[in-house]
Amino acid sequence: MNEGVSGKVVVITGASSGLGEAAARLLAAQGAAVVLGARRADRLAALVNEITASGGKALAVTTDVADRAQVKALVDAGVKAHGRIDVMLNNAGLMPQSLLERLIDVNIKGVLYGIAAALPHMTAQKAGHIINVSSVAGHRVGPGSTVYAATKFAVRALSEGLRQEVKPYNIRSTVISPGAVATELPDSVTDRDAASRIQQFYAQVAIPASSFARAVAFAISQPEDVDINEILFRPTRQDY
Repeated sequence: MNEGVSGKVVVITGASSGLGEAAARLLAAQGAAVVLGARRADRLAALVNEITASGGKALAVTTDVADRAQVKALVDAGVKAHGRIDVMLNNAGLMPQSLLERLIDVNIKGVLYGIAAALPHMTAQKAGHIINVSSVAGHRVGPGSTVYAATKFAVRALSEGLRQEVKPYNIRSTVISPGAVATELPDSVTDRDAASRIQQFYAQVAIPASSFARAVAFAISQPEDVDINEILFRPTRQDY
């Protein structure tokens, strides 16, 4: 795996909107071949068309990260198309007040399934980079977001354990913890009062999803002997 982004094969979950969509656009513009997974096939197809029309390389595979077989199919499609996988970006996630079962399936199991799908290829290559998405809530718990925070703390723990275990295979690992970033994610909140509160907060302080995309590109573009393990960022106006 070479320094920079150009030429790398990057698999992204949750790529149909928000953080994943922004990352796909930026990385493709910088020369990566992106393999995009999400449940909304129409949104994925539109994004692939946009990227390829601009001269980029993109492939879409309809994927529900709660289904391990679908995540494996996503990664395998990327390897089949390009011969390898350089980066696995486990981005798909849900916000607070969603059903407990679904939060665990997407926010924790989805990350584990992404790691499990990518690791056999990366260990065989003796190279690769796994990027997991946590949250500011993975550093600080607030009222009403206990379970969500627990899933994001779990992502940080998984990422640190992964970092230590993959050293013999020259695999890098990064966990990115965004603050309030303008995406459709708050729309996944099922409690009406909480949804209203979160949406008002985001309207006041949220920064563009491109901020996340730049953090991803920064981590990926480092020389092979540099392993950016954790990035925590917030809007300048966000106080927690």
